[in-house]
Amino acid sequence: MLGRGTTVRATRQGDAVCAALAEIDAFTSAQDLHAHLRDMGQAVGLTTVYRHLQVLADRGEVDVLRRDDGETLYRRCATDNHHHHLVCRHCGRTVEVEGPEIEAWTDRVAAAAGFTDVAHTLEIYGTCAGCAAAAPPS
Repeated sequence: MLGRGTTVRATRQGDAVCAALAEIDAFTSAQDLHAHLRDMGQAVGLTTVYRHLQVLADRGEVDVLRRDDGETLYRRCATDNHHHHLVCRHCGRTVEVEGPEIEAWTDRVAAAAGFTDVAHTLEIYGTCAGCAAAAPPS
């Protein structure tokens, strides 16, 4: 049994979801991952993709972002350590960064407000060097 009662058996479909995530370096939606699997000839239902992504998220094996429009995006973690992300808003390229300064600031802010057992996520959105170089001059 995993977080929030979510269980999943080891299956060919689950293996296919994990393999597809390993091939994609950017954050991706369940729908886009499903389309990628279909394009690769894998018969995996969209509900199965969602279920496996949720289990991987519960286990801490994927990073999860929520876009401004509410869509959830997933990406295979490159590290087991707590980290943050730089995300290109054009191509989706993602760089994992550690931020000891952010951790210290978070601890100070939480303590000043009387909070304990604090968790956080931080994503910094911008334009990567490749997209900036490809953009027409303004």
